[in-house]
Amino acid sequence: MSNGIGGKTQQQALAELSNMTSDLTPIQLHEYQARIEKAQLYMRNNNIGALYLNAGTNLTYFTGMQWYPSERLVGAILPAEGDVVYLAPAFEIDSLKERQVVDGEIKGWHEHESPYALFVDELNSLSLSGSTKIAIDESTPFFIVDGINTLLDSTWPVINGAEVSAHCRMHKSDNELALIQRAMDMTLEVHKAAASILCEGITTKEVEDFINLAHQKVGASGSYFCIVLFGRATSFPHGVKDPQVLKQNDLVLIDTGCKVHGYLSDITRTYCYGTPTEKQVEMWESEKRAQQAAFDAAQLGVSCGDVDNAARLSLQHDGLGPDYNLPGLPHRTGHGIGMDIHEWPYLVKDNPQPLAKGMCFSNEPMIVVPGEFGIRLEDHFYMTDSGPKWFTQPSHKIDAPF
Repeated sequence: MSNGIGGKTQQQALAELSNMTSDLTPIQLHEYQARIEKAQLYMRNNNIGALYLNAGTNLTYFTGMQWYPSERLVGAILPAEGDVVYLAPAFEIDSLKERQVVDGEIKGWHEHESPYALFVDELNSLSLSGSTKIAIDESTPFFIVDGINTLLDSTWPVINGAEVSAHCRMHKSDNELALIQRAMDMTLEVHKAAASILCEGITTKEVEDFINLAHQKVGASGSYFCIVLFGRATSFPHGVKDPQVLKQNDLVLIDTGCKVHGYLSDITRTYCYGTPTEKQVEMWESEKRAQQAAFDAAQLGVSCGDVDNAARLSLQHDGLGPDYNLPGLPHRTGHGIGMDIHEWPYLVKDNPQPLAKGMCFSNEPMIVVPGEFGIRLEDHFYMTDSGPKWFTQPSHKIDAPF
């Protein structure tokens, strides 16, 4: 094989990789403080008295606190004015203090006590006026929302906290973009290494294991996720349950990413191990044109829905679709990315959200030919003052992907 596909042992490919993270700067205190100020300004302007941040991405985004969601309420109240107040089981307070980046009192509740009562007590201490809205982190489990609602005064309407969190998170700072860029660079090198070890008889599980090691070699903790598909399995966008074995002339689809200082990468490559059929080449070129059409349409002020439409029109011009019909594109054109692998905004039909500086998107108008194969080329771009800019350059050819 040639053009970067096959020819190396796993040991050789790993030896050529090195740590790519040593010069990176994690998010600093001043940026967390700026995020809080932006959220509080929005909340004051929109009659939102407080935002509850549950353990998970939003808590980390605004406060730097890294904690996992569980059956116990751990989170924070971000008031429209004043300091953050953390809520946690009393026996976890010292552990949270070790992880605290943004200052704020940590209020504890014991196992026999109601954390929801503590939450409402803290809201009462803010002396909120009637009809003031309370925003709840959109990722908060239902049992917590239900527990809060049973005690919350009906004069305080509860709203989806995404109104605040998405407003802040969908516009990336320069440092956020730098972290995403490095994560993408790392995963692209891992993709190249993975292609170089392919050989007849290798299994998807072996390739997945190699990709995890390769991500570690470039400085990540491993793969954040990994999908490896051969042959007919490539027609299933998110994979099949059983591993496959690589055969000559199989299509290969690899979709993977890693996390760097809390920020994610996500790249898909599809190529042929051997000689592609004429139909596969045609579909691959259609996919590449659709990806480029979406990129070209992604201009400041254009709606997310119009970007999705540009990709679909390109595919329709090639006789695919229309809409979600197969052969064609069965899902949206792209998603936002940042601290979560899928976040706002989404490049999906009829989404009126206008593109603005700092927004980041996947561009992956996958073609599925049912029962035969699928082709997904996924690169991400971000919006600048002058339009879209690729994090990684798109793939070249079906038999020379890099």
